[in-house]
Amino acid sequence: MTHAKVVSVLEVDRVWAGHPVDFGLLTVGDRQFVAYYGADRQMTVAVRRLNESSWQRFAIPSAQTDAPGYKAATTSTRLGWDSHNSVTLAADADGYLHLSGNMHVNALTYFRTEQPWEITSFVQHFAMTGENEERCTYPHFLTDHKGELIFHYRDGSSGNGSEIYNRWDQAARRWGRLLDRPLTDGRGQMNAYLHEPVLGPDGRFHLSWVWRNTPDCRTNHDLSYAVSDDLVHWRTATGEPIELPMTLQTPGVIVDPIPAEGGIINGSGKVGFDSQARVILTYHKFDAAGNTQAYNARWEEDGWRFYQTSDWRYRWWFEGGGSIVNDVVLGQVTKNGDGRLALDFRHVEAGAGRWILDETTLRPVETLPPAAPLPAHLMTPESDFPEMQVRLWEDDGHSPDPSVRYLLRWETLPAHRDRPRTGPLPEPSALRLYEIAV
Repeated sequence: MTHAKVVSVLEVDRVWAGHPVDFGLLTVGDRQFVAYYGADRQMTVAVRRLNESSWQRFAIPSAQTDAPGYKAATTSTRLGWDSHNSVTLAADADGYLHLSGNMHVNALTYFRTEQPWEITSFVQHFAMTGENEERCTYPHFLTDHKGELIFHYRDGSSGNGSEIYNRWDQAARRWGRLLDRPLTDGRGQMNAYLHEPVLGPDGRFHLSWVWRNTPDCRTNHDLSYAVSDDLVHWRTATGEPIELPMTLQTPGVIVDPIPAEGGIINGSGKVGFDSQARVILTYHKFDAAGNTQAYNARWEEDGWRFYQTSDWRYRWWFEGGGSIVNDVVLGQVTKNGDGRLALDFRHVEAGAGRWILDETTLRPVETLPPAAPLPAHLMTPESDFPEMQVRLWEDDGHSPDPSVRYLLRWETLPAHRDRPRTGPLPEPSALRLYEIAV
């Protein structure tokens, strides 16, 4: 297969390699920002101009606060042993940078620059709205149709949480609620694990999720879906208005009523589309024989239709808490460029590949080698430390040159259920930025 062509590569820094955690890459105009945890596990931001090869770096300090309910330890910028503690950043319309991360059921950890584009002017803010900010996880920035900056996170914990969305008021320079109530609410009995809202070819935001009853991952259940024009007003697939917050009892949102211990895990249900712009949710669950299979649910004229895509003879049983290593990973359905559809997969026994799907049956008609975002030798760890794996992160911004895209690469050990490792650890790995010809 044809591999990506590397135009240039720059080393950003040396980074922690003891366990994986998501980083941030943001290209805005002629500037590029990287948010990561350095070799000493300190949250760090680096910046460069696109015509420069050197980086300016700034380690984000942990501030002290006597705000009610907050302790310095709960708003640390030094990474512990938790693979949930991603770091994410964004820029508002005036060039002020926003940064959040290192939270897993912790008080809000959020920073904003006091000068446009200037990473050394980051200052910690201990509140956005001041409500529901003591037990935050999964921070993420996105923009709506108007280009307004949105921030969302989970309030609560696995098995007991709700999803909160805030909007940045550019004129007033302050955060307020995008929604006057949570988007989803487990009502103290569960929480929703959401994918990011996906802007579809129809111009609408498509959202999928699964529910989980406890911190034990085997209690995931009920693949669900909703759609919105503006991230505020939500509808079912049939177009019926939804009253927020969405709960397990909300009419019309459940796609596949998979029970707990039914083989679905959070992260399943990725949103894709076929050539007719029909939404397709890709996920896995147990078949009648108890084996784990890939399924695709497509919204058609008469409702959701379900298609079994794989014929594996393997049962992936998962249980327990913490970040786990997945035996089965599925991508989202995309157009292959030849009038057919494609779906990437990785399986502990069947290996990795790309299925070419018949659009009518959503069954594989061909299996290709896995799509490689980098040349093959770069997808193999350089480190000879046992179990090291390659990590990649795509640009959350936009390259000003449509003929290139940017990608981060580094190496770490696999997830370890968010527990400290004993014994020798790998040396910090090189965090590199690759410029890829599109």
